[in-house]
Amino acid sequence: MRRLWLLFAQTATVALALWFIVATLKPEWLNNLPGASRQVRLGTSTVAIHEAPANASPAVQGSYRDAARLAMPSVVNIYTTKGARQARNPMLDDPFFRKFFGERPEQDEKQVSLGSGVVISSQGYILTNNHVVEAADEIEVAFADGRKAVAKVVGADPETDLAVVRVDLQNLPAITLGRIEQSMVGDVVLAIGNPFGVGQTVTMGIISALGRNHLNINTFENFIQTDAAINPGNSGGALIDTNGNLLGINTAIYSRSGGSLGIGFAIPVSTAKMVTESIIKTGSVVRGWIGVEPQDITPELAESFGLNRKSGAIIAGVQRNGPADRAGMRPGDILVAVEGKPVTDTTEMLNLIAQLKPGIKANMTVQRKLQETTLEVTVGKRPKQQVRPIDSE
Repeated sequence: MRRLWLLFAQTATVALALWFIVATLKPEWLNNLPGASRQVRLGTSTVAIHEAPANASPAVQGSYRDAARLAMPSVVNIYTTKGARQARNPMLDDPFFRKFFGERPEQDEKQVSLGSGVVISSQGYILTNNHVVEAADEIEVAFADGRKAVAKVVGADPETDLAVVRVDLQNLPAITLGRIEQSMVGDVVLAIGNPFGVGQTVTMGIISALGRNHLNINTFENFIQTDAAINPGNSGGALIDTNGNLLGINTAIYSRSGGSLGIGFAIPVSTAKMVTESIIKTGSVVRGWIGVEPQDITPELAESFGLNRKSGAIIAGVQRNGPADRAGMRPGDILVAVEGKPVTDTTEMLNLIAQLKPGIKANMTVQRKLQETTLEVTVGKRPKQQVRPIDSE
């Protein structure tokens, strides 16, 4: 027993001696041990500060670092310049004026605004909001890796507030398109953009609602609502899922102060894909049109006109010699179905007709004097609309 105690005492003495030598000569070795403390000398005193090992990494559970890492290189900053050279004031040529005020150089008055965009194709195509690049004289795109390039507008669709621009660069980091139809309210999403010009920023939230419309932002609305912080400068940026796939293009916020109040809207990737493909292929988006002015059925209208239904769209006006007029549609008719698909309101009617290919004959069911009849309408091409979205950031 005495021998065992002697062996223990010798071992402890050697260990303490080694610890003292290491702590004195190589204290940084001790800092790499789990739970180790670093000695900081303050005057004649020392304070122990606990510090994680140099090779320690944060816990990844609940982290979205991989999704952000995949998507961030595909999100770009867009700077647009608007304005022209200011006209020269004739007073500047007056000798008396020049004697007292001196020579005044001509100045360019330019307004620089910013937004975001998403690389949709490695061949240089970038998707953004139409209101970001609308009427811009110059467009410059800045990439996450520091590269900059001048961009040209390929085409725009004001009715969905989307536009495609292109830069003369190849092998760009294109984002992967997600499946919005598989997303549900409550799913975690990340918004990536350049808010207030501070630089690329990632914010987190959830999908608050799907299929938002009747917001009077765009003609065709099917928004994703999210509480992920979206601020001015985020327009055209990406809304992604937790796998880094694109779910939508951030486009508008509800705000009384100009900043995020937790109600943001993004155009779903399904719409963005359709618009992008059409613009790249033809330079514009072609939609069906029948030449009517619709109006929602309200309870007051239903009671006033003695209507037996509260869904559908009232035809308030018909364009003379337009597709609907030639098919026999009349003001006062209620459009209840397009190609067998029920019409619930004017938004649904516009979407259903817009999806029809111009030139085809489509069956449309209308209710007239409490009786339903089917009309065969030769679909026309929707005229180009000059629409600027409101309430966008």
